[in-house]
Amino acid sequence: MSVKWRNMRGARSCFDTVCDHLNLLEKDYFGLTFCDTDSQKNWLDPSKEIKKQIRSGPWSFGFTVKFYPPDPAQLTEDITRYYLCLQLRADIISGRLPCSFVTHALLGSYTVQAELGDYDPEENLGNYVSELRFSPNQTRELEERVMELHKTYRGMTPAEAEIHFLENAKKLSMYGVDLHHAKDSEGIDIMLGVCANGLLIYRDRLRINRFAWPKILKISYKRSNFYIKIRPGEYEQFESTIGFKLPNHRAAKRLWKVCIEHHTFFRLVSPEPAPKGFLVMGSKFRYSGRTQAQTQQASALIDRPAPNFKRSASKRYTLSQSAEGGLSKQSALNENHESTPEKNHKTSPGEGDEEKKKKRKKKRKK
Repeated sequence: MSVKWRNMRGARSCFDTVCDHLNLLEKDYFGLTFCDTDSQKNWLDPSKEIKKQIRSGPWSFGFTVKFYPPDPAQLTEDITRYYLCLQLRADIISGRLPCSFVTHALLGSYTVQAELGDYDPEENLGNYVSELRFSPNQTRELEERVMELHKTYRGMTPAEAEIHFLENAKKLSMYGVDLHHAKDSEGIDIMLGVCANGLLIYRDRLRINRFAWPKILKISYKRSNFYIKIRPGEYEQFESTIGFKLPNHRAAKRLWKVCIEHHTFFRLVSPEPAPKGFLVMGSKFRYSGRTQAQTQQASALIDRPAPNFKRSASKRYTLSQSAEGGLSKQSALNENHESTPEKNHKTSPGEGDEEKKKKRKKKRKK
């Protein structure tokens, strides 16, 4: 997607223009990303000029979910839930959001219902879901289970299917977790995960510790080291500080900023103002957007008819099954995953039924 905006320097103006193009009002859960010279993902800071954040190369941004809502049902508009579904489907396919076989099948079946509508034995022939993607390691067994579930959803609208999708996706242990590579005090490789509830520690893909936001007194970084100061426990007298080693100074600062933003968005009623003056020590960075409490208040005041939008067609694949039943070859048929509207897609109850009737009449005449 290519967009133009009036203030070519302003990051906030750029983000607002993208949201206007997408007809998105509940935009505080989303953000724009860009890759730095080290190919690391960074969030575009809306309070700064773009040229101060991207020093060289063309301006290319990704529109993604920044703050995953703990309860997607509280989102006001279907279009917001739809964009959240697109993000989660991408997270699942890429492996960033691991699922069991059962969950892959369940979420995949809701995706099929949202994209194809009700099962139609005249149109949905054979393995009619083989071109869709539900898992990074998709098998014929998974596709058969998805079709079995899809056939039971007659009458379910795309919006209802997406609500069911989100209600199940939010229960996944890695839902909304932003991972960062690090080492512990003993030099062992770990992952630090930032989410709505706090900071999570992973080793070998297993969560080994969790620090909820109320338990963390302070977060800081120095050079490539990242520190958290922990509130004393029930039987402890003193505070404790835990340190982690990040790959470099930029990675430590990036993690620190992500923590600041998540804590402010999910825990505070309103953002803290940035410190002013020449004698301020340390970074002046503060989260400048609305908090979840503020965006929920704003969402309650939305007064417009439900947006009429077309759901995009997922990227299609041709699949060559291996002897074990897995995928041995994939080739994309439709590269426009989030921008190409599906022409015949059902967006409300009954929509698309007339076209189906016309096709049946033509078949009878023949």
